Amino acid sequence: MKKLYIETMGCAMNNRDSEHLIAELQNKEGYTLTQDAKEADLILINTCSVREKPERKLFSEIGQFNAIKKPQAKIGVCGCTASHLGEEIIKKAPSVSFVLGARNISKITQVIHQDKAVEVDTSFDDSTYAFSKNSNPDIKALLNISIGCDKKCTYCIVPHTRGKEISIPTTMLLDEAQKLAQKGVKELLLLGQNVNHYGIRFSNPHKPTNFTQLLRELSSIEGIERIRFTSPHPLHMDDEFLEEFARNPKICKSIHIPLQSGSTKVLREMKRGYTKEWYLNRIEKLKSLVPHVGISTDIIVAFPTETEADFQETMEVLNIVQFDTLYSFIYSPRPHTEAQKLHNPISKEEASKRLATLQSRHKEILAQKSKEEIGKIHSVLIENYRDEAPQVWSEGRSDTNRLIKIPNHVLPLGSIVPVRVAHNDGGSLIGEMLPQ
Repeated sequence: MKKLYIETMGCAMNNRDSEHLIAELQNKEGYTLTQDAKEADLILINTCSVREKPERKLFSEIGQFNAIKKPQAKIGVCGCTASHLGEEIIKKAPSVSFVLGARNISKITQVIHQDKAVEVDTSFDDSTYAFSKNSNPDIKALLNISIGCDKKCTYCIVPHTRGKEISIPTTMLLDEAQKLAQKGVKELLLLGQNVNHYGIRFSNPHKPTNFTQLLRELSSIEGIERIRFTSPHPLHMDDEFLEEFARNPKICKSIHIPLQSGSTKVLREMKRGYTKEWYLNRIEKLKSLVPHVGISTDIIVAFPTETEADFQETMEVLNIVQFDTLYSFIYSPRPHTEAQKLHNPISKEEASKRLATLQSRHKEILAQKSKEEIGKIHSVLIENYRDEAPQVWSEGRSDTNRLIKIPNHVLPLGSIVPVRVAHNDGGSLIGEMLPQ
């Protein structure tokens, strides 16, 4: 049988795209997955271009795969870097057989039969395409609810690589979620560049709807016990959405709310559409409704116009919100973005200093938060276990997204159990089972 090897870089959206690629090739072309690139007949690299480093890594990866692959094996480059470099990839790396952009993954079964094909049309619309399904889903599943992005953030290349935002029809989403539930999926992770902008545009006539309504409808599906989503945009976090988040028992009480900067001036220059005050207002409203909510965020340090005072405003927001998870990066200039044209970039030394300051303070916050978890009770969805004496344990995540290990118990995958946090072992939370 033909064998497929796939390497996925970047975000959850790329992971979902890879799932689509795998299912299409398995069901329509007879491929089976392999973890060894040397035995593959087709090698796919699903790329990320949000930052410069993964993009630079691409050509190194192509060279390494070309050196070890079977003589007739094909190499395909997919994803966001494919979208904006296009045929330049094949010019720089002739060993690549085809290039497939992030907005064109439904064409995978076509391009594998076309030598040197380049499909990178960001206006292509596959929002109503019925992708092949994974025959054996896990207890957790990814579900795209939209493609593309309409925002104009000055640092971000995504609108250039994924095109305009289009929502996937509600009926398709409900049908897929229903089928996933029937196969044993307990938790859905809804994906979109701005999930709470859902419903703004459809390819075909569609009843008016929004993200809050979609959450209600997905929650009505029997068997789906938990719903998560990433990422909502702070600008669209209205009271209706926050109140549904708080009162709906199936919506996990953890949320990713990208900040990017704590300075209103920098946010304006980033074209984020909200202010520091609006962001903090939404956090205050959210915590008033769900005091135990887990909040994660993204922060970019050393944006070209960021002053020391601007950075201190970011530190202020960090101290006020006390984020549970922080994804933080030094600004990376990207092609096709307005910010690339800005002058007087901040020195690498200063950028690294600011990032280290931010991350150091966040580690202190996490250490305190871990101590405060002792004695708290969580409902934990069991995702993994080990039954090899003397290592016998189960682990899973609370609805606030905390990973908790339960020693001396082997619990069924997909079960949801009450657990009290007993202690903190080097940052890992250790829990004890409670009677059900």
